Amino acid sequence: MNFQSTQIRVRRATTASKIGVVALVPILIFLAVIPYVLGRGTQQTLVALFSFIVLATMWNLLAGYGGMVSIGQQAYIGIGAYGLVYIADTLGLDPLLAVPIAVVIAGLISIPISLLAFRLIGGYFAIGTWVIAEVVKLLVVQFPALGGGSGISFSALSDFSPGRRIAYVYWFALIGMVVAVAVTYLIMRSRLGLGFTAIRDDEVAASSLGVRVVRSKRIVFVVAAMGTALAGTMIAANTLRVQPDSIFSVQYSAFMIFIVIIGGIGTIEGPIVGAIIFFALQQWLSDLGVWYLIILGVTAILITLFLPRGVWGLISANGRIRLFPVGYSLSVTDLAKSLSNKERGINEP
Repeated sequence: MNFQSTQIRVRRATTASKIGVVALVPILIFLAVIPYVLGRGTQQTLVALFSFIVLATMWNLLAGYGGMVSIGQQAYIGIGAYGLVYIADTLGLDPLLAVPIAVVIAGLISIPISLLAFRLIGGYFAIGTWVIAEVVKLLVVQFPALGGGSGISFSALSDFSPGRRIAYVYWFALIGMVVAVAVTYLIMRSRLGLGFTAIRDDEVAASSLGVRVVRSKRIVFVVAAMGTALAGTMIAANTLRVQPDSIFSVQYSAFMIFIVIIGGIGTIEGPIVGAIIFFALQQWLSDLGVWYLIILGVTAILITLFLPRGVWGLISANGRIRLFPVGYSLSVTDLAKSLSNKERGINEP
């Protein structure tokens, strides 16, 4: 190759990402009109899927990009769920206003928690977050206003008819999913996101290059907590009841890890694909009892061994196809041909 006659371009958008944007519009339109064409049961099922996508996206932001493996994110699911019920039912605020307030409260609570959790590293950090989640659960149970150990029902939406209520919850969950994915995408396209990637690879090297490691990790920790709390409000609005043993269950963290592993860690598309696969398996295999969990475990092991980049890694040809480009791509063009085309008034593609 004659390097004097070539031109190297650095781009973010790719052909696949442009096609993805075009395809995304009709998909979102179709999802938005589902309450008009499908029944209430289908809408509630899709709300559960949307909540899994949000949970997996937030866990992937925390671990896949930030390098912090947590198995205690259920703490913020519970904070979001209980916050929505308490603010809307007890304080009497509109549920739509209660959601962002509950999410912000979860973010504020995560700040002092990060001061404690960041004193731990590696496996100690993972176990520490689990212990913190159990402590949060025990604290919540002590408040009679939150129903104690028996939980509390969500009645703020009881004024609506069942069909209208479920439709409103569905639209709220759809918007929440879009916001969670969009926020993750924008963060990873920023300088902050580039710092996350450096921290995940090597904290010492990232710090030596000027990355403010602790500050960056705390930001992603808080954002992940707020996103997880958003999923908690979606779950509470969909089930109309919050029970501590259920909402603070470590099973949620297991589901998040499973979804991200099978979908593809460190990508935005991976958690979405993984959530869809996990949700399909859950619907098909849930009647099998303990075999359901065994099949999920075997599936995770096989994908880890034979598809280390996850299902999305296989679909995307190991990252060559990117619907959400957060990095950069290089393209080499013939400079002489490009100049000739411009002289003739032909635009480069």
